[in-house]
Amino acid sequence: MSKLISFISTMTISCLLAFSVLAGPIDTYTFPDEVTKKRFAELTYELRCPKCQNQNLADSNSPISQDLRKEVYDMLMDGRSDGEIMTFMVERYGEFVLYRPRVSSLTYALWFGPIVFVLIGGFVVFMFVRRKDDKPEHLSEEQKQQLKSILKD
Repeated sequence: MSKLISFISTMTISCLLAFSVLAGPIDTYTFPDEVTKKRFAELTYELRCPKCQNQNLADSNSPISQDLRKEVYDMLMDGRSDGEIMTFMVERYGEFVLYRPRVSSLTYALWFGPIVFVLIGGFVVFMFVRRKDDKPEHLSEEQKQQLKSILKD
């Protein structure tokens, strides 16, 4: 019995490991120092793949993403700053390429919209709760007589 349990657990773990292999892009860039390597990793993490809707350059396998990783690498090797690289990417691909869009008049709704909705929701809840605290209206004598006649039936 213990051999069967051992076999089943081994097979289960093997299947889980076989299906959980992550397929990520493999680039073989060489960096002059660890700081440049870390900057490359941060930039490719912060930039969105133009083809893939919800992947950054670091995780995407698309050809455009590979080209952009190479472009980022080349700009880093040219000595450009992170801001220059981000500006270049935004000028070329638009604000879409940024995972965290800049705060501007075009992105106010994106940044402050959730706060506005929470405030509006809080106001609506406040008004609803406040309305429930109102005292019930008293029935007039005529209404009381009507109610009694209805309840008698």
